[in-house]
Amino acid sequence: MSNRCCHAARRGGEVAGWIGPGLMLVLLPKCPACIAGYVALVGVGISITTATYLRWLWLIACVACLLFVAARLGRRLIGFFQQVESSRRPCR
Repeated sequence: MSNRCCHAARRGGEVAGWIGPGLMLVLLPKCPACIAGYVALVGVGISITTATYLRWLWLIACVACLLFVAARLGRRLIGFFQQVESSRRPCR
């Protein structure tokens, strides 16, 4: 594989890291009864209390994933700017 192919695959994974949790947060139902209904479509019945906990777990997992992706991007940007800054310094 060429370097260009690996770069495109890496960018695709990075974009998916942002789109996946963001889309899950957009599609997150606001009421626990809707979550219970969605789970019932799979064939499993859960109580409203369990659906409430499941909703909070879903919300926390999506936010944690977005924070992880943002921290990874921030770390990469800091490294990039440090590299650019060190290349600008005149040699003595």
